Amino acid sequence: MDRTTDSRTLQQRTARELIWTSNHSFHGWTCSHCEWNSALPTLLTDPEARTAFDRLAAGKFRDHKCADHLARLSSADDADSFTPRIRKLVTQGFKPKDAVELFLQEIALEYRNQPKVQAQAKADAEDFLRRVRAGLI
Repeated sequence: MDRTTDSRTLQQRTARELIWTSNHSFHGWTCSHCEWNSALPTLLTDPEARTAFDRLAAGKFRDHKCADHLARLSSADDADSFTPRIRKLVTQGFKPKDAVELFLQEIALEYRNQPKVQAQAKADAEDFLRRVRAGLI
C-alpha cells in the first residue's frame, strides 16, 4: 500500500459526519466529532419544511469548526434514540425499508404494552425513510 492511499484512508476514517439524533430530549442534527447541533424546531411538522430545514442544517454543518465546540462525549441519551438501531441494521446489509420493517417488529415485541413508545418508533422510522429518500442519510 502506498503512502497516498494510507493518508486517504486515515482522512476518511477521521472525517466528521452529520448525524440525525432523535431522543426524548433532542431532535435534530449533530456533528460526529463535537457538540455542534442544529435542533429541529418543535412546531415544524410539514415534510417539505423539514427537508428545507435539513438543507439549512447541512449548510451550517459544513461551515462550522469543531475547534469552536466541545468534544463529543457519548451520553445515555444515545441509548434512547431509535435511529442508531435502524442505521445498524442497514450497515449489517438490510435495505433501509427492510431494516425499518424489522425494527418496527422488534419494537412491537419489546414494547408490546407501551403504545406511546411504539408510536414514537413508527414516527422515527418514517422520518428515517424520508431522509434516506431525500439522500440525507
